[in-house]
Amino acid sequence: MGARTGAEFLKGLKSPRSIWLGREKVTDVTEHPALAGAAHALAEVFDLQHREAATCLMPDPETGEPINVSHMIPRSRADLMRRHACLEKIAEFSVGLMGRTPDYMNVTYAGFAGRDDEWGAFGNEGGATNLVAYQKFLRRNDISLTHTIVQPTVDKALGDVPAAGNDVALHKVADTEHGIVVRGARILATLAPFADEIAVYPAAQLPPGADAYALSFCIPMSTPGLKFICRDSVSVAGNRHDHPLSSRFDEQDAFVIFDNVEVPRNRVFIDCNINVYNNVMRTGWYPNITQQTMIRAQTKLEFAWGVALRMAEAINSLQPPSLQQMGEIRTYADLTRAAIAAAEHEAHDYGNGCWFLDKPPITALKAILPVWMPRVGEIIRLLGSHNLLAAPTKAQMDDKELGPLIERYLRGAGDTNAAKRARIFRLAWDFAGSALASRNEQYERFYLGSIQRNYQWVQTLADRKRADRLVDRFLSEGTGP
Repeated sequence: MGARTGAEFLKGLKSPRSIWLGREKVTDVTEHPALAGAAHALAEVFDLQHREAATCLMPDPETGEPINVSHMIPRSRADLMRRHACLEKIAEFSVGLMGRTPDYMNVTYAGFAGRDDEWGAFGNEGGATNLVAYQKFLRRNDISLTHTIVQPTVDKALGDVPAAGNDVALHKVADTEHGIVVRGARILATLAPFADEIAVYPAAQLPPGADAYALSFCIPMSTPGLKFICRDSVSVAGNRHDHPLSSRFDEQDAFVIFDNVEVPRNRVFIDCNINVYNNVMRTGWYPNITQQTMIRAQTKLEFAWGVALRMAEAINSLQPPSLQQMGEIRTYADLTRAAIAAAEHEAHDYGNGCWFLDKPPITALKAILPVWMPRVGEIIRLLGSHNLLAAPTKAQMDDKELGPLIERYLRGAGDTNAAKRARIFRLAWDFAGSALASRNEQYERFYLGSIQRNYQWVQTLADRKRADRLVDRFLSEGTGP
C-alpha cells in the first residue's frame, strides 16, 4: 500500500480496541471530544508526507511503492541528512509538542532491522528474521505504532526491573500452537489511542533468572486481552484561537495491561532470551533514534523563542531583562542545533552497514534537555507575567458589547490590536501554563531517562584519553631526578 493519507489513517483507528478514559470505554477515538483533536492532527501528519513528497517520501527498496523517509535504514551520512529533512518537516507540524508522532517508531524499527545481526545473536536468528519481516510490514502499510518499554513501579526498594516471581511486570506464561501467551503490565504507551499496533522491546537490563520477562514483539491494538488505561485528558475541545495547541496536540499516554494475550509466533522477536534482551539496545539504538528526538527538541526550543519574541513585541518589552531571558532560550536552541550537526557530521558505521549519529554530542544533549525544557517554560511564564491571564476568548472579542471595550483596553503596543495580542498570549499560555504544558513538562523531564541516569551515561561512555593527557602533563612535572 505504501504511504497512507490522513483519511486512511483515521479509518484504521476505527478497529476495535479497549481504550479506557476516565470511567468510559471509548468506542471511537476519532469522534470522542477528548481524543478527536489529536486524531485529526495526526491525520494531518499523514497528509503532510504527501504534500511534502519530495522531502518525506522515497521508494521502498524492494517494491518501489512510496514510503516515508523515516523508514529508511541509513547507510551513509547522506542518508542521515535526507532523513533529517523529513524528520524536521514532521517536527514542525506540532512544533515539537508531539514526541511520539509515527516517525519515532519508524526510525526505531529501521534501526533495529538494520542491525538484525545484533537481534540474531545468542541463538535468536528466528527472532531477527521475524523483526526484519515486521519492519517491511510496518513501512509498506504505513502503520502508526506505539510502544511500551518501562516496567511498572510497585516497590522502588525492589529496584526498577523485575526479578523472578514478579507477577505485575509483563512476562511469558505459556507457549501455544501458534505463539506465546503473555501477562502483566507495562508503561507508558504514548500515542496509544492513535496507534494501529503496539511494540514491546527491551529497556533496562534484567537480572539473572528473569528470563520470562525478556520479551519483544509487536501486535495489533485490537488483540484480545489488551487494555489501555489513559491518563486524564489535557485536550481542550474548542476553537484554535482559544486553545491553539491543547485543542490538537495531546498525544495521550496509557498504562497497558496484557491480560493473557496471545502473540503470534511470527510477531515474536525475543522469546525469553535474556542475553539478546540485555545486549541488543547497547550499541545502535539511541545513536539512531536520537536524531528524531533531538530534531523535535530543537524545533520546540526554536518555537518557544519565537513565542517569547512575539510576546515582547506585543507589549514593547524588547529591553533588559527580557532580552537576556529570550537570549537564554535562543542559546538552548542553538546549542541543540549545534549538537545535532556535530553528531551527524561525525556519524559512522555502527556495524552491518548502518550509519547512526556520533554518541558524545547527543549523549550530552540527552542529559541536559530535561533541565533546559522546564526552564524554557518558566521563562515564557516570567516574560508573560499577568498578561498570560488577561487574554480574552474569541467569543468575548466577538461580543457586541465586550468587543469594542476589549479593543480599547486590551490592545498592545504600536499596531498590535487586541485580537493579535490575545492570540499571542493565549498561544504562550497554552505552551507554558496550560494542562497540556504541565503534561509536556513532566514528559520532558523523563524523556529517554531521568536527568540523573542520563548524567551517569555521559560519565560512563565518555572517552577520557585527552583529559588524562592534559592532566598527566602537570602530574608528571617535577617527578624526575
